Amino acid sequence: MTAPQLRVEGLHAPLDTPVHRLDAAVELACVVSTLFAVVVTPPRAVWAFGAYAVLVGAAVGAARLPVGVLARRMVVEVPFVLFALSLPWVGDAPHREVLFGLQVSVPGSWAAWGIVAKSTIGTALAVVLAWSTSVAELLVGLERLHVPRPLVAVAGFMVRYLDVVAGQLARLQVARVSRGDDPRWLWQGRALAATAGTLFVRSYERGERVHQAMLARGFDGTFPDTTARRRPAGWAPALAWPVLAWAVAAVALLR
Repeated sequence: MTAPQLRVEGLHAPLDTPVHRLDAAVELACVVSTLFAVVVTPPRAVWAFGAYAVLVGAAVGAARLPVGVLARRMVVEVPFVLFALSLPWVGDAPHREVLFGLQVSVPGSWAAWGIVAKSTIGTALAVVLAWSTSVAELLVGLERLHVPRPLVAVAGFMVRYLDVVAGQLARLQVARVSRGDDPRWLWQGRALAATAGTLFVRSYERGERVHQAMLARGFDGTFPDTTARRRPAGWAPALAWPVLAWAVAAVALLR
């Protein structure tokens, strides 16, 4: 018999795990609190980042997130890693000699390590959050945490109409190429600029029409909660993550 295929809806996988059963507000609060603990940790406390990695690994295991999926989604942090790799070569003194007479900055090396470690842990936590919570649940969780309504509304519209804008851009590109224009060099960027301007105007007009239609239907600034109410199960295990993270951060700051 073959194993059942994992069903993934965008970035979210509707599974039945302890992490998936948590309320979205609880997950958001735990992730944000843990991220703050990671950010305030000094880069020289290498052991602390090892402890954070253990906590992230436990969350990955509890959410049944495949390692391959995690690795593919972690690619988004590559620009931060590339930026960090330049710091040892452009950092301030003192410098230390490494292989073949090359010298690297000691403060720059520690700064690069801090950026890579913190961005990796933060990205992994974000992947776990997206894996275990749908976009609609995240928006409801933000409202329950009393995030300002305009910010939640903007985020909701951005998620809902991202595919619409991407489809509009694809049609504009097809129209441009069908007319014999296919710019590939920097000095041919006028057509790309015109496409970007047209996309902005059309998106703005579409947004105005959608907003007027919503107002005509009684929209008061909040989206109806059409998602199933998730049980706030496992409060103590969920809160253990930020508590342990802040305990590690406190020890790292006091040492």
